[in-house]
Amino acid sequence: GRGVRRQAEGKRRPGRSRGTPRTAETAQRLKRSRRLKANNRERNRMHNLNAALDALRDVLPTFPEDAKLTKIETLRFAHNYIWALTETLRLA
Repeated sequence: GRGVRRQAEGKRRPGRSRGTPRTAETAQRLKRSRRLKANNRERNRMHNLNAALDALRDVLPTFPEDAKLTKIETLRFAHNYIWALTETLRLA
Protein backbone atom coordinates (compact mmCIF):
# COMPACT_ATOMS: atom_id res chain seq x y z
CA GLY A 1 0.00 0.00 0.00
CA ARG A 2 0.94 3.64 0.24
CA GLY A 3 2.41 3.34 3.72
CA VAL A 4 4.84 0.68 2.62
CA ARG A 5 5.97 2.80 -0.32
CA ARG A 6 6.47 5.84 1.92
CA GLN A 7 8.59 3.85 4.32
CA ALA A 8 10.58 2.34 1.46
CA GLU A 9 11.27 5.84 0.12
CA GLY A 10 12.21 7.07 3.58
CA LYS A 11 9.31 9.53 3.77
CA ARG A 12 6.91 9.89 6.66
CA ARG A 13 3.62 11.66 6.89
CA PRO A 14 3.77 14.89 8.83
CA GLY A 15 1.85 14.95 12.06
CA ARG A 16 1.78 13.28 15.43
CA SER A 17 4.83 11.32 16.53
CA ARG A 18 4.37 7.73 17.65
CA GLY A 19 5.05 8.44 21.32
CA THR A 20 2.45 11.20 21.83
CA PRO A 21 -0.42 9.95 24.01
CA ARG A 22 -3.95 10.48 22.71
CA THR A 23 -6.83 11.11 25.07
CA ALA A 24 -10.02 9.09 24.70
CA GLU A 25 -11.87 12.28 23.77
CA THR A 26 -9.35 13.16 21.06
CA ALA A 27 -9.48 9.61 19.71
CA GLN A 28 -13.29 9.73 19.57
CA ARG A 29 -13.22 13.10 17.82
CA LEU A 30 -10.72 11.81 15.27
CA LYS A 31 -12.74 8.64 14.71
CA ARG A 32 -15.92 10.67 14.18
CA SER A 33 -14.14 13.03 11.79
CA ARG A 34 -12.82 10.12 9.73
CA ARG A 35 -16.26 8.48 9.64
CA LEU A 36 -17.90 11.73 8.49
CA LYS A 37 -15.32 12.13 5.72
CA ALA A 38 -15.81 8.50 4.64
CA ASN A 39 -19.59 8.99 4.63
CA ASN A 40 -19.23 12.11 2.47
CA ARG A 41 -16.97 10.29 0.02
CA GLU A 42 -19.47 7.42 -0.23
CA ARG A 43 -22.40 9.83 -0.65
CA ASN A 44 -20.56 11.65 -3.45
CA ARG A 45 -19.64 8.34 -5.08
CA MET A 46 -23.28 7.26 -5.09
CA HIS A 47 -24.44 10.64 -6.43
CA ASN A 48 -21.92 10.34 -9.27
CA LEU A 49 -22.97 6.76 -10.00
CA ASN A 50 -26.66 7.69 -10.03
CA ALA A 51 -25.98 10.69 -12.29
CA ALA A 52 -24.08 8.44 -14.72
CA LEU A 53 -26.92 5.91 -14.73
CA ASP A 54 -29.45 8.70 -15.37
CA ALA A 55 -27.34 9.91 -18.31
CA LEU A 56 -27.22 6.34 -19.65
CA ARG A 57 -31.00 5.99 -19.28
CA ASP A 58 -31.42 9.18 -21.32
CA VAL A 59 -29.72 7.65 -24.37
CA LEU A 60 -31.34 4.21 -24.18
CA PRO A 61 -34.64 3.70 -25.99
CA THR A 62 -37.34 2.67 -23.51
CA PHE A 63 -40.99 1.81 -23.95
CA PRO A 64 -42.98 3.51 -22.55
CA GLU A 65 -40.91 6.70 -22.62
CA ASP A 66 -41.46 7.52 -18.94
CA ALA A 67 -40.50 4.05 -17.65
CA LYS A 68 -37.51 4.26 -15.32
CA LEU A 69 -35.29 1.19 -15.40
CA THR A 70 -33.59 -0.02 -12.24
CA LYS A 71 -29.80 0.19 -12.02
CA ILE A 72 -29.26 -3.43 -12.98
CA GLU A 73 -31.91 -3.27 -15.71
CA THR A 74 -30.18 -0.18 -17.12
CA LEU A 75 -26.80 -1.91 -17.23
CA ARG A 76 -28.18 -5.12 -18.73
CA PHE A 77 -30.22 -3.21 -21.31
CA ALA A 78 -27.22 -1.05 -22.25
CA HIS A 79 -25.08 -4.17 -22.71
CA ASN A 80 -27.71 -5.84 -24.90
CA TYR A 81 -28.36 -2.65 -26.85
CA ILE A 82 -24.65 -2.17 -27.62
CA TRP A 83 -24.42 -5.82 -28.67
CA ALA A 84 -27.44 -5.44 -30.97
CA LEU A 85 -26.02 -2.27 -32.55
CA THR A 86 -22.66 -3.99 -33.04
CA GLU A 87 -24.35 -6.97 -34.73
CA THR A 88 -26.33 -4.63 -36.97
CA LEU A 89 -23.12 -2.92 -38.09
CA ARG A 90 -21.36 -6.26 -38.57
CA LEU A 91 -24.18 -7.62 -40.76
CA ALA A 92 -24.63 -4.41 -42.78
